[in-house]
This record gives sequence, structure tokens and C-alpha cells, in this order.
Amino acid sequence: MLVLLPPSETKSDGGSDAPLELAALTMPQLTSVRDRLIDEVVKLAADPDAARAVLGLGKGADAEIVRNASLRSSRTRPALERYTGVLYDALDARAFTRAQRAKADARLAIGSALFGAVRATDPIPAYRLSGGSKLPGLPTLSALWRDALPDALHAEAAGELVIDLRSGTYQQLGRVPGAITANVLTEHPDGSRTVVSHFNKHHKGLLARALVLTRADPTDIRAVARIATKSGLKTEIASPTELLILT
Repeated sequence: MLVLLPPSETKSDGGSDAPLELAALTMPQLTSVRDRLIDEVVKLAADPDAARAVLGLGKGADAEIVRNASLRSSRTRPALERYTGVLYDALDARAFTRAQRAKADARLAIGSALFGAVRATDPIPAYRLSGGSKLPGLPTLSALWRDALPDALHAEAAGELVIDLRSGTYQQLGRVPGAITANVLTEHPDGSRTVVSHFNKHHKGLLARALVLTRADPTDIRAVARIATKSGLKTEIASPTELLILT
């Protein structure tokens, strides 16, 4: 089982690992695109005004530009410890035992505008680049990733079930045919349902945690739904590849 998580805009600072070494990352098929994007992000950081506009930053977010300027020299840490925010709070990897962390490392990958996708153990620096960003002089990120990323994810899954919890923007960077997706809906007293925005990431984080901690190795959506339900989530199967989480 491969569980694909979305990245987060917020990331932890610092790290105790050596600076970025692209050859050390999994999915080496992505190295050339990663290298090209890093060069362009570092170059963009030399012009703070342009960087703010491209990255959608306010004037109080210059620390994000400094992060990008030092992408090749700053310290790294495992990707699962780099990303922060609502989903990662719900996943709560810091509370994993050593055995649980080993399962997380084996089962989790994280989508990334800059790296395409990384495994939980991949050492990466803090950075700022969103899936919808458009770097000057380059095609869109979806155009840059669409040839390499789907094949890399397919190879990484190695024939196992893929649960893709990325947002639509990141799925567009590299789709995984046949992957199970999850949508979070609020069910109202009158029976109507609406898309959840605020708690979407929280519930996906809870689902990811359940998939990490389970002893089962699901092979279809029914098995995924059973794992989710056992963890306390209310689910419904909408199609062979779409799981609904109801709040």
C-alpha cells in the first residue's frame, strides 16, 4: 500500500541532516525536473518583489524567500518531519512508536510542487512553492511533471494499492490511474451534503494515520473503508475508487 499525502504550505525550519543531495532522494526518474525547478526557484529568490508575486507572499513573508535562496545549502530533515499543519497534526507522526514510524516510512509518500513526490524518509530542506505557482520562463508545473511523475509513482507503488489523498492541484501534477481517493463531506440533518473545507485536511490526516497503524494490507476500497471505520471515521463507498468521509 502506498498512501500519497498532500504537502503543506507550512514547514518546519532547520534540520540536522546534510544539505540537499538530489541523488539521495527516491524516485530518481524525477531528478532532472527537480534540478531544473530548484535552479529557477533559487534564481527567483534573488528578486524579492518578483518572488512575492509569483509565490503569493505578503511583505511579511520574506523568510520564505530566504528559504528558497538557500535550497542547495540549508540543512535537511526527513520529509515527514518537514511538513506541518492540520493534516500532519492529525497524522501525529511524532507520537509513533519506532515500529509505527517504520510502517509510516514504508507506506507514506508526499506530493510536492518542487520535488514531484518524496517518500517519508527523503531528506529535504524547507521551501516555498505551491502546485499552482507559475515560475517565470517555464511551462506550468503540471506540464513539467506530467511526463515523469505518473511513471515514477507507478513504479514506486510496485503494483500495490495507492490511496491518493492529495488535493486536485497536486493530483494534476501526476495522476495515478486506479488510485483510491477520499472526499470529505458534511452531512446535514435534511440529508444534504456539502464539501468540507476547514476539516478536510484533518479528516484526511486521521485516515492516513489509520492506514499507517493498521496491520492489514488493503487491496481494494472495501478494505480501506473497513480500516477507516474501525478508526472511528464514518465512510461511504461512492465508487470503486472514491471513498467518502462523512462528518
